[in-house]
Order: sequence, then C-alpha cells, then structure tokens
Amino acid sequence: MKKNELLHHILWLSRPLMQRTEQLVRDGLGETALTVRMRAVLEVLATSGPLSVPDIGRELQIQRQYAQVMVNEVLSEGLAERLPNPKHRSSVLIKLSQEGKATIDGVLARELEVAEQLSKAFSLRDLQTVQEVMTQLIDKLGQNNQTKG
Repeated sequence: MKKNELLHHILWLSRPLMQRTEQLVRDGLGETALTVRMRAVLEVLATSGPLSVPDIGRELQIQRQYAQVMVNEVLSEGLAERLPNPKHRSSVLIKLSQEGKATIDGVLARELEVAEQLSKAFSLRDLQTVQEVMTQLIDKLGQNNQTKG
C-alpha cells in the first residue's frame, strides 16, 4: 500500500473509532442522567474551570448556538451554575456545581478504569506515537481548512 493510501485509510478509521468510543462513553454513563454531549460540557468545565458559552463552544470545536443548547441541558439538571463574567456584562460564566463535579469525577474515574484495561494491549511508546501522529494530523487538517476557508 502506498503512503498516501495508508494515510487515507487511517483517516477513515477515525469514524468507527469515534462511534465505538462514543458507545463506550454512553455505556459508561450508566445510571447518571447524563447524555454524551452533557458529559462533554462537564469535562470541559472540569478541565478548564468556569467558561463562557462561546469558550465552551471553542473548546468542543462546535458552534456557539449548539454549545448553548448543551449548556442549557447541564444547567437544567443542576450540574452547572451561572456566574457573573467580570470580562463581559451580558455574558455569564458557566461553572460546575458540586453535583456536576461529583458526577463528572465519577464518570472520568470509570472511563480511566476502562482505559487501563485497554492500554494493556499496547506499549507506552505505541500510545505516545499514536498521540503524536493524531495531534499532527489534527493540526495539519486544521491548517488545510483555514487556507481553504
């Protein structure tokens, strides 16, 4: 197989990988009231701290309007709360509530247990190489999209 054909194949493997990962995440949400997209918002807030809706959208690489829908779901379940935004009067910050923090901490702990089991099939170097290549592909594809748009 030629190098470009192999890369093309690798890129298209991302779809079934994402679908299986999403199913694994969905299964791991178990008895929580979370959807996969609510989980994504909670993870961003757990990692980055309080953010505005546009910032959450940027972190998730989605449109602000879609981020707002997702944030509204999290707020309605009491998993996050609004805070005044010192940088912008008409825009609030979204922060994890205590319940939201406990919920995402539990979800992430279960996901890390699954990752621990999966990681046994690979060497640390293999995983580091995959991470490096994926990061470079994301960067290069992002540069490609910027030059075309």
